Amino acid sequence: MSHLSQVQRRVMNAAQLRAHGVAAAVARERCRPGGGWQQVLPGVFLLHPAPPGAEERVHAALLYAARPPAPGADGDASYGGSGDAMVTGLAALALRGFASVPALSALERIDVLVPRTRRLRSVSFARVLRGARLPDPELVHGVAVAPVPRAVADAVAWLTDAGTVHGILAEVLCGGHGDPAAVMAELCRGRLLDAPVIAEAVASLVDGDRRLAEGLLHRMVHDHRLPEPLWNVDLRLPGGPHLGPVDAYWPEHAVALELDTRAPRADVRPWAEDTLWSDSAHRPDHLTRLGITVVQLSPQALCRSPQDQATLVRAALMVAADLEPAAYVRVLPR
Repeated sequence: MSHLSQVQRRVMNAAQLRAHGVAAAVARERCRPGGGWQQVLPGVFLLHPAPPGAEERVHAALLYAARPPAPGADGDASYGGSGDAMVTGLAALALRGFASVPALSALERIDVLVPRTRRLRSVSFARVLRGARLPDPELVHGVAVAPVPRAVADAVAWLTDAGTVHGILAEVLCGGHGDPAAVMAELCRGRLLDAPVIAEAVASLVDGDRRLAEGLLHRMVHDHRLPEPLWNVDLRLPGGPHLGPVDAYWPEHAVALELDTRAPRADVRPWAEDTLWSDSAHRPDHLTRLGITVVQLSPQALCRSPQDQATLVRAALMVAADLEPAAYVRVLPR
């Protein structure tokens, strides 16, 4: 059995050991004092006597949570790669190199995500999380890991420290780790925005990042199958003054949508002297007088209830069809 001591074979479960000709009784004997092995989780063995390293704990947790192979299947097959179990939460973020989470070696628990129907309990350092619909796992350093949105949601769900939650969300939402809107959608799906610590962190990030708010808006339009608008355009009367920028515009309905954010736009130049107004608070009134329906949404509302906001926009598009034709306006790219 010397071949089992190779680095890549330091952690095995009972099925893998059987595939190598090691019976359960032999494995138990090797775990006795002086035997050189240890059982670190139910049915999972570490093939040396030293405490498990960080990577070994990850592999052990994944092997513990993975569904046993079907009778006659290769017991040495890779576990967790079929979507039945995957590492999630802080451990998944640590494997991806997130700077805002503790190092893998400092984590007390390794979170593993399994289907809701699995009868499996958390034990020792392996914490079992369940989901009705599991995402497709991604391989990170050869380990089946939950996608970033799900891993983030599973991580912050257990945290109570506001600084840590803010750091993780800031890194993923503003640091280029995937689609910010997908992360928001996962937080909403898990009703995590009802937690004050998470809600406050999200609100502060959204208020300070227009790109994030626009991502939420795009996600709402696409996920709820609203007609595709013209994105980020300027409106202007023919031969007249600017009417100002809007975040989305449906010209065939004369419906404009504005994100109501506290932070000023970083991408909008100061208006020239021919601008129709100087205070953005007056824009809806001026557009309404021209027959344009204006819908204002807040990023916080898009976070908490994207379906309700989509219903509001859809209603505005339907009502606009029965209104008097709006004044003709020029639509210019920004």
